[in-house]
Amino acid sequence: ISQAGIFLNSNLVSASLEALIQHLVPTVDYYPDRSYVFTFLLSSRLFLHPYELMTRVCHLCVEQQRSGDALLDKIRFREVAPKLVQLLTEWTETFPYDFRDERMMRCLKDMTHHVARGEEVSAQRPMQQMTQRLIKRLSALGQYEEAVSALNAVAMERPASLKSKQASGQRSDVMSACDDPFVLAQQLTHIELDRLSFIGPEEFIQTFARKDPLENHKGFFRKRKTSNLEAYVNWFNRLSYLVATEICMPVKKKHRARIIEFFIDVAQECFNIGNFNSLMAIITGMNMSPVARLRKTWSKVNTDKFEILEHQMDPSSNFSNYRTALRGATQRSETAHSSQEKIVIPFFSLLIKDIYFLNEGCASSLTNGHINFEKLWELAKQVSEFLVWRQVICPFDRDRRILQYLVTTPVFSEDELHLASYESEGPENNMEKDSRSSILSHGHISYIPLEDNRWNI
Repeated sequence: ISQAGIFLNSNLVSASLEALIQHLVPTVDYYPDRSYVFTFLLSSRLFLHPYELMTRVCHLCVEQQRSGDALLDKIRFREVAPKLVQLLTEWTETFPYDFRDERMMRCLKDMTHHVARGEEVSAQRPMQQMTQRLIKRLSALGQYEEAVSALNAVAMERPASLKSKQASGQRSDVMSACDDPFVLAQQLTHIELDRLSFIGPEEFIQTFARKDPLENHKGFFRKRKTSNLEAYVNWFNRLSYLVATEICMPVKKKHRARIIEFFIDVAQECFNIGNFNSLMAIITGMNMSPVARLRKTWSKVNTDKFEILEHQMDPSSNFSNYRTALRGATQRSETAHSSQEKIVIPFFSLLIKDIYFLNEGCASSLTNGHINFEKLWELAKQVSEFLVWRQVICPFDRDRRILQYLVTTPVFSEDELHLASYESEGPENNMEKDSRSSILSHGHISYIPLEDNRWNI
């Protein structure tokens, strides 16, 4: 590799794609470093499709053992087979979603046959176990994706009670589902950790990867390559809208103020737990203009705690306060004795943005045709931190009823939020009056005025 790669303090900084692939291939007396395996498998998709990489690695691994002497070849392959199985195991365990591609699965099958044909008993068993674990993980993923789309479908069935504040007396609100901020923060943490655990590390990189020409052919595995990451971002948006809906829904001012105070407490508990994503979603919901404009309601709220939380999540200086808090939570997590202290749930959109800017701000290929491996190390560093956070098993008891409420209760659209807000506290100026009449006249909404009792469900 050294002829084809450039090192700095024994760290690989750049090399040709060929050399990098070669560097991944185990031989009788060589096995690549684990951090190299992770880094290259993660980012290689910027340059070639995982399927091409796998084909080349398996081919090279077999070719290198060929000497022209059948018996010698057999002995050499027997020695290298366990290492190849180890490499494939690291691949299937860290990037299982690559194997939703049936070409990858075929390649894996071919290698299994190859290993079995070499009567390499010590490698056969691990190979079978690896395949079983992979199939189990992929079927769990399939079930998760179905569950998420089923929940979304339920949340989209927007009952008429949502269309009118007057029926909100009949609609249960968040405090009737759970009036303890600590318990609600724990249930939010369940949802966050569940959804985080299904994001594949490669989804961060896949966003910038070149399109596969075969991407268009039909097949069940041709799901969007970043779908779990998108589902997680959608959850953040849903939580923000849920918070805004709960606040704009009640007819009485003191009831609205009570819900605002409740959510401030929930946000505080999320902060204490290390659940920054729910914290940010709640703050975002409270800062949406339909909520922020409710001046009379806010005048009844003690906002001291809210201001402290907003300060923590203040976007200025590239979220420096939040980054400090995140570092603190990460340090706590590294020395943690209990799984509760291990929890770190980052503000996710910012994590994606950081990785995006790291990718954009720095060329992947250098002028000499080499691949900029320093950049790939940096990408891997950010993503591997996420992998540590993703592994935490939620230590809190699950409350099915509260979870169900959080993920399926219908929420207002933006227009509906504005109308509910104007109904709580009338338009204060011409801009608000115009906004209200424009929403009503566009008929985006089957809006039912307060007096209409048909919807008294």
